[in-house]
Amino acid sequence: MLRGLTTISLFADDVPAARNWYAELLGTDAYFVRPAEGTPAYVEFRIGDYQHELGIVDSRYAPHSHSEKPGGAIVYWYVDDVQASFDRLLSLGATVHEKPTERGPGFVTASVVDPFGNLLGIMYNEHYLEVLRSRPQR
Repeated sequence: MLRGLTTISLFADDVPAARNWYAELLGTDAYFVRPAEGTPAYVEFRIGDYQHELGIVDSRYAPHSHSEKPGGAIVYWYVDDVQASFDRLLSLGATVHEKPTERGPGFVTASVVDPFGNLLGIMYNEHYLEVLRSRPQR
């Protein structure tokens, strides 16, 4: 039934500030912005090995009430080095949600709260690498 990630939506009261923060973190600018002119209500990045979409939506359009506390599901993005990625996120202004924790051989997770109140997880996961290696080479 679930075949793959399409878009992860994060919410922010200040979409331009969130776009700038994520552009610095990801090393790329949003490829999609709406509206195209003026203050955006939505921006989207394509990132990673599978070009997953990371969208930032104006909090006014959240399907739930916007809370001051971070909450909801934690999406874990694969990283090669959890500690280095965690340290970089903190240096960019994120705050600790959960410090790097080994979950078993080949699995390390950590999470932060971005400056806009969203949970952002990072993970080293040996299964991710197995899937990557099984893909046909281009």
